[in-house]
Amino acid sequence: MRRSTFCGSAAHALDRRAFLGGAGAAGAALAADMTALNALAAPAVNKDLKKTQKRVILLWLAGGASQLETWDPKPGASTGGPFRSIQTDVPGLRISELMPKMAARMKTTCVIRGLNTKNGDHGSAAMTMMRGRRDEAALRYPDLGAVVAREFGLADSKVPDYVTFYTQTEGRGMAPGAPGFLGARYAPMELTTNNYPEFIKKLDGITDLDHLERGELRSLLGKQFEKGRNSETMNSQNEAYQRVRGIMASEKLFDVTQEPQKVRDRYGPTQFAEQTLIARRLVEAGVPFVRVGRAWWDSHGQNFETHQEMVPELDHVMATLLDDLGERGMLDDVMVMTLAEFGRTPSINASLGRDHFASAWSCTISGAGIKRGSVYGKSDPKGQTVVAEEVDAGSLFATVYSALGLDPNKNYYVGSRPVPLVNPGVEAIKALVS
Repeated sequence: MRRSTFCGSAAHALDRRAFLGGAGAAGAALAADMTALNALAAPAVNKDLKKTQKRVILLWLAGGASQLETWDPKPGASTGGPFRSIQTDVPGLRISELMPKMAARMKTTCVIRGLNTKNGDHGSAAMTMMRGRRDEAALRYPDLGAVVAREFGLADSKVPDYVTFYTQTEGRGMAPGAPGFLGARYAPMELTTNNYPEFIKKLDGITDLDHLERGELRSLLGKQFEKGRNSETMNSQNEAYQRVRGIMASEKLFDVTQEPQKVRDRYGPTQFAEQTLIARRLVEAGVPFVRVGRAWWDSHGQNFETHQEMVPELDHVMATLLDDLGERGMLDDVMVMTLAEFGRTPSINASLGRDHFASAWSCTISGAGIKRGSVYGKSDPKGQTVVAEEVDAGSLFATVYSALGLDPNKNYYVGSRPVPLVNPGVEAIKALVS
């Protein structure tokens, strides 16, 4: 059995976890029963979704996957390791031999090889790579999931806005979802023990009438408390609670046994595969943002064994997801990202591991409005520095927002202060937005 290589960094404190999010489903055909996924086959519904909503599945490679064993191999270099590179279906683009299935599907995908994010600490780097910038002393920024939920969710939706799976224990507290100043209305539904949100299931001993009356009592007490008070935090909490009954109707979306066995077999039996299949079910039903965390890539020791085990699983699951979305006509509307808090060092340590490295690493974006079959950024022959088309966290997020059809300069307001989606002066990479 491969021994744990958890580096022991202290987990950052969790923001207060909110019970609900809200997500957009389009069309009255879905309003009655959001568990009926085949309703999305109706042309009118698909047309409405394409007009109003993009969705995102983020495959979060927690701990920091190695770019050298995935998207930016350096075979033959002293830093390259034992694995070869292989040609993809994009002329001139080669990736690790551990990813043969994605090598045949790179025409769907953009590889960004020039990330330089300058932060090698698990906790703060993960927060930065979920937000695109660091929090200020007096201002907590929303993460990508909260922004996508805010922009593409509908107020009367019967599915969550934002769902995050992170069921491994290593590093879980280092990358919590967080709505920041957007408030509890856009906080994630976090699944940390299994694939099913047990807390939305009505207890067997509570009747529908009991549930209704309890909700009415909470509403009455809440209105009494609100008298003479005006608070954005209180308003956000109330909006979240008001959606409880609708959210409870979405529980079957998390039940992977609702899928045909051939589809489940196609994704595979691993937890990561099942969670990714549930993510597809969720976005198909209108959930704007789903993050699937796969841990633990922090390979300070036995880097090559770790990646020989984990990369083929990523290769299979990612390729299956892209095929599935394409066959369902969803890839133009659903963005799939692979991202981590950083990459791994080109140097190989005494434990045959690679350490934290944020100076020249890689991520991918597929589908939605991104330019497919493209490569942006270049590292030197040993993978130590970015030598062309450097990308920081801010420009990555500006590019993602632009590809989703959002203006990165759009302002939110915290009191009277305008706060754009990215920091002032940060621009999208126009060459990557189709």
